[in-house]
Amino acid sequence: MRSILILLGLLACVNLKAQDSTLNLNEQFNQSNILKKHYYGFSLYDIDQQRYVYGYNEDKHFTPASNTKVFTLFTSLKLIGDSIPGLSYVERGDSLIFWGTGDPSFLHPKLDSGKVYNFLKNSDKKLYYSSTSTQEPTYRNGWSIEDYEFYYQPELFPFPIYGNVVQFREVNGKLKLFPSYFERDVKQLSDTTTRYRIHRALENNRYEINELPLPKNYVNEKPFRPSDSLLVLLLQDTLKKEVGLVSKPLPSDFKIINSVEKRAVLREMMLPSDNFLAEQLNMVASFLKYNKFKTEDLRKFMKDTYYSKLSDSIELRDGSGLSSYNKITPRSMVEVLLQINNDIRDETAKLYLFPAGGLEGTLKNVYPTPGGKPFVWAKTGTINSVHCQSGYILTKKGKRYAFSFLNNNYLGSSAPVRKEMVRIVTHIYENY
Repeated sequence: MRSILILLGLLACVNLKAQDSTLNLNEQFNQSNILKKHYYGFSLYDIDQQRYVYGYNEDKHFTPASNTKVFTLFTSLKLIGDSIPGLSYVERGDSLIFWGTGDPSFLHPKLDSGKVYNFLKNSDKKLYYSSTSTQEPTYRNGWSIEDYEFYYQPELFPFPIYGNVVQFREVNGKLKLFPSYFERDVKQLSDTTTRYRIHRALENNRYEINELPLPKNYVNEKPFRPSDSLLVLLLQDTLKKEVGLVSKPLPSDFKIINSVEKRAVLREMMLPSDNFLAEQLNMVASFLKYNKFKTEDLRKFMKDTYYSKLSDSIELRDGSGLSSYNKITPRSMVEVLLQINNDIRDETAKLYLFPAGGLEGTLKNVYPTPGGKPFVWAKTGTINSVHCQSGYILTKKGKRYAFSFLNNNYLGSSAPVRKEMVRIVTHIYENY
């Protein structure tokens, strides 16, 4: 009887501590003059104890912005192997016919492995690129057309090249374009603006530059409009050999050339929050599942197969978070983070795919690093009036948590909202 009473006493102490932690965290939210001015939701899950410990509006729907990329990460883990398929091809007599797979790494300044380039360059056969149709337009549902010439919204394509952007760079006092092919499309204009500016027309790849002095160390990226005919010209320009254009269905006996490790692309998508890589990874996953670019069907498959099991319904219209039509709940985000945690058992390998607070990516200058070590690894998400963080926390006591902190409909800068998120997540690190 005495042992039972002791056990009941211990359980009561545990419950009191849990209640104290909840009340304490509740105070952190209630005392915030920033958070009370807008719509926010929060969910916190103890990974080791396998239980939710706190929630506020955790079942309400929010626009997640680039937190959407966590779902793209999950899709990639489920459907893409260790390597990204670089291109598909067949050999017919003296010809090599190839198709795009959606791989974003070909001649990408950070990711290209050279495998696909060398395969095409060293082939002794006549090269033919075959065009491929896509289920969705080059811009996904809910994207802002006004952002067409900004680096973060390149157009999507079955066979991307150079990341589908032109880089403008100051080199020894002169403006250089990479790839140089686009130098023929540059036009100098007299401009009344007081800053150096490069502008691309919506309907073509002509770039207009004002005549102001070129700033030192200038670097800028502008998307170009991809097309089958332009791809062939760019391939000929870099391969220094003829490339024909055909339109043939992908045969059943096609072969694959792999390009880069999947985890390298996932990390480059997650840390700087690269929209282009996120969307193209969905195209790669679609190609592997259907041998076609059926990204809308892919999202439906993921919803029916995996997301239908979530506590709350969700709606995704793209893979990057550029669409304001995306809707998730903090609880559904935590549940996907837990599935990722289950899929990647190695803690180091899992956290490698998320920005480390105070050290890397979009969280580099955001969090403190006690003893030089991070305590939060999270994906950020920001568009107009939206700022979110979702990921993992390792507390001072060594406890592991998954969390999602979603903020919508605030006015002005995201800086005050970000500061409040940091304050509360740091409180969890210190006290849980």
